[in-house]
Amino acid sequence: MSAELISILVLIVVFVIATTRSINMGALAFAAAFGVGELVADLDADKIFAGFPGDLFVVLVGVTYLFAIARANGTTDWLVHASIRLVRGRVVLIPWVMFVLTGALTAIGAVSPAAVAIVAPIALSFAARYSISPLLMGAMVVHGAQGGGFSPISIYGSIVNGIVERENLPGNEVALFLASLVVNVVIAGVVFVLFGGLKLSRDEVVAEAKAKSTATATAAVGSTSPGAAAGEGTSSETEAARTGTAQEKDLRGQDPRSQGPSAEAARLNPARIATLTALAALVVAVLAFDLDAGLTSITLAVLLSACWPEDSRNAVSQIAWPTVLLICGVLTYVGVLDEMGTIDWAGEGVSDIGVPLLSAVLLCYIGALVSAFASSVGIMGALIPLAMPFLAQGEIGAVGMVAALAVSATVVDVSPFSTNGALVLAAAPDVDRERFFRQLMVYGGIVVAVVPAVVWLALVVPDWG
Repeated sequence: MSAELISILVLIVVFVIATTRSINMGALAFAAAFGVGELVADLDADKIFAGFPGDLFVVLVGVTYLFAIARANGTTDWLVHASIRLVRGRVVLIPWVMFVLTGALTAIGAVSPAAVAIVAPIALSFAARYSISPLLMGAMVVHGAQGGGFSPISIYGSIVNGIVERENLPGNEVALFLASLVVNVVIAGVVFVLFGGLKLSRDEVVAEAKAKSTATATAAVGSTSPGAAAGEGTSSETEAARTGTAQEKDLRGQDPRSQGPSAEAARLNPARIATLTALAALVVAVLAFDLDAGLTSITLAVLLSACWPEDSRNAVSQIAWPTVLLICGVLTYVGVLDEMGTIDWAGEGVSDIGVPLLSAVLLCYIGALVSAFASSVGIMGALIPLAMPFLAQGEIGAVGMVAALAVSATVVDVSPFSTNGALVLAAAPDVDRERFFRQLMVYGGIVVAVVPAVVWLALVVPDWG
């Protein structure tokens, strides 16, 4: 058995073990890099570490550090409440507000599961209260996170653009971002129509909430006073009407009596203003002045920590260390594969199929299928280098192929076996979880079956880039 084949089989074993045993794939990949590099390829430690992505490490740490501070001082809560207030009673817009909110969070640097973990509980609570399909709301949250996930300063965008630059491939950061955004917006629109989004008129939902309140109040009065007189019935209806009115005010976000944590989350204080300014400064620094996203975000995070140490005390521990470990481990192993010639060997094998377009669609399906059960970022880190040899032939545009691989590997994260899908499943209140699990699984299967072919037709066949 050749050394190249052994290294690929080890990579498959890493994916299988990480999926079935809940072990961080990055840690497994580091161990695999050491084992394969030393025992199979006869590489020393310097050559093994040559593939460690130091630049991406700084980006991951810096961006998630800044976002952890934003979460600790309540800036993310303020963004959530500000977005919800925009609805002002128009229930039909709630799913789209959640889509835009998670997209904005990931676009400015939040890790996709972190954005979903923040928004999903709020979104699914709205779904339960106002009779919105939990599958619709969960899908809007996940696709929103993926829609913004490839902005030039996002985690996914930084990873993919870093890999493209490292492999000396033609790249287009804006095209990658727009490809993911458009695909996820289209999918969200289809899901919105198919799962009852058009029926979510404000009057229907508020009327239903009032009807539920009336029924609940009547039942409560009846159970405490079996021989209730007509006067008691009138009192019950009055209470129900008050409850319905309160729910309508709660929906509109206009109830002046709302106090407590929600009221506090809606206020801007100096720390939150400074954090919002820092996030805006990060966007400007990266897009307008071409500064490094990692170093810029770490600098901004340190400044915020120095000014408000009590809010940032635990921010370092909330850096997405599992994601950092995963990315650095997988890319270090990919570096070992590259050093021992496996990347060229595998790419030539795919190219030997003789039909580059067929090779491209197969890679898209491999990325989607594996990502539905494993790490999206890990898959991207492995697939893009594998596509290099036949991309080098010039028969397929690199920009379109990279975008197709990136979208295929992330759009399937609504699967209940992925982190995002699992977060949505866990966040849904008052649902039959087994039924909801099956719905997510079927929907994820449909996405895996359809989307890779669609993005291949839209991005690869026209030979973009």
